[in-house]
Amino acid sequence: MAAVTALRSSCRTAGRLVCIHRVRSCSGIRFIKSKYVCVFDKSALKFSHQQRLFRTSAVSCGQIVQFKLSDIGEGITEVTVKEWYIKEGDSVSQFDSICEVQSDKASVTITSRYDGIIRKLHYNLDEIAYVGKPLVDIEIDASKGVSPEEDVVETPPMSHEEHTHQEIKGHKTLATPAVRRLAMENNIKLSEVVGTGKDNRILKEDILNYLAKQTGAILPPSPKAEIIPPLPKSETVPAAPKDRAHKIPVPVSRPIVFSGKDKTEPITGFQKAMVKTMSAALKIPHFGYCDEIDLTQLVQLREELKPLAQIRGVKLSFMPFFIKAASLGLLQYPILNASLDESCQNVTYKASHNIGVAMDTEQGLIVPNVKNVQVSSVFEIASELNRLQSLGSAGQLGTNDLSGGTFTLSNIGTIGGTYAKPVILPPEVAIGALGKIQVLPRFNGKGEVFKAQIMNVSWSADHRIIDGATMARFSNLWKSYLENPASMLLDLK
Repeated sequence: MAAVTALRSSCRTAGRLVCIHRVRSCSGIRFIKSKYVCVFDKSALKFSHQQRLFRTSAVSCGQIVQFKLSDIGEGITEVTVKEWYIKEGDSVSQFDSICEVQSDKASVTITSRYDGIIRKLHYNLDEIAYVGKPLVDIEIDASKGVSPEEDVVETPPMSHEEHTHQEIKGHKTLATPAVRRLAMENNIKLSEVVGTGKDNRILKEDILNYLAKQTGAILPPSPKAEIIPPLPKSETVPAAPKDRAHKIPVPVSRPIVFSGKDKTEPITGFQKAMVKTMSAALKIPHFGYCDEIDLTQLVQLREELKPLAQIRGVKLSFMPFFIKAASLGLLQYPILNASLDESCQNVTYKASHNIGVAMDTEQGLIVPNVKNVQVSSVFEIASELNRLQSLGSAGQLGTNDLSGGTFTLSNIGTIGGTYAKPVILPPEVAIGALGKIQVLPRFNGKGEVFKAQIMNVSWSADHRIIDGATMARFSNLWKSYLENPASMLLDLK
């Protein structure tokens, strides 16, 4: 009897012994499959499941979201991928830069809407991407909700060990969540705002100043702003001597490659926009008007103000004075700051003076504009021009910078030439081309010869709604402001 009791006890003990044979993965949990179990004691089996039959492991059960190229406005349906800031396998967070695309109107930086892992890039560099089509595939956490307009692609589980976290290569916009929220609420792209904080971080004041320029609102001066009094003439920073000698233009050095074959390239980007815009411009009946301006006093004034502008961190050229003088003239002749509808039945007088400045860049001719010049000072115009020129050189001008222009000035004189025949940029009705500044002999009121700083200007206007007399009177007023820059003080607001 004692022997039978001992045998039963040994069998119960053997029922709790498990021989591990193999391991397989199932739904994110590794289950140990046993080769045999001697006795199926329920309590023993339950205990074994908790202590021996299961091993947990971090396994990815993410979903792949096809991040589509959203509508970037202005009727744009396709863009060219100019630069990828990420690659497959990189980790991204919300608002991280993904890529830069270029349309026929502007360059736009696309940012991520999700936190996740980049799994696929749908386009190579210089390929055409279409609005509404997938741009990248991003693996996100399955526990987080997915926007219904995004497509979710099911993928098999992947172990955490197979993920490789790499630093994102590209430009990141530094801003606090509060600043990002303020920008989103006002539909402002952070890529278009110049940060004034440490490491170019965008501050709340930067967003408010940018918003004020777009809306024309006048903000109270920042308490941090410090007005620096002009230096005494004895302490004025001496201007660097300039070589006034005739400069011989140096041709751009490029390696000459003779392939022996003609090459055909598609018209894309800004060139495509130029084809469309100039084709429409040829339908406008142009007339021209030219004159010369004596800038002797303005040259002296700029030399005095340049050191003060440099102290404030702004490069002061002649262009801010030209732009402000044009705005003062447009107040007197608003027909030049108007547009004509396609049926030529209605004229719209623009309240804002958004004066465009033609720029020659590696991407081609672009015309960003300075918003609300009528409520801006010469210094504010100079600061905005510095921003536009920096973004233009880097090919990062946004749609907002390139749209909404009401009047245009083209400073072709920085390259060369005296007179030009500028072409109106629709839907505007007037444009001016500025020649180079030359030192030429002129006569004063006493008949004496003196050395004058002369610049030629060439105007073109839409002859359907603007006559020659109006253009001439506007030009004379603009000329008077520049030849006597102190007179602008009487009309500044």
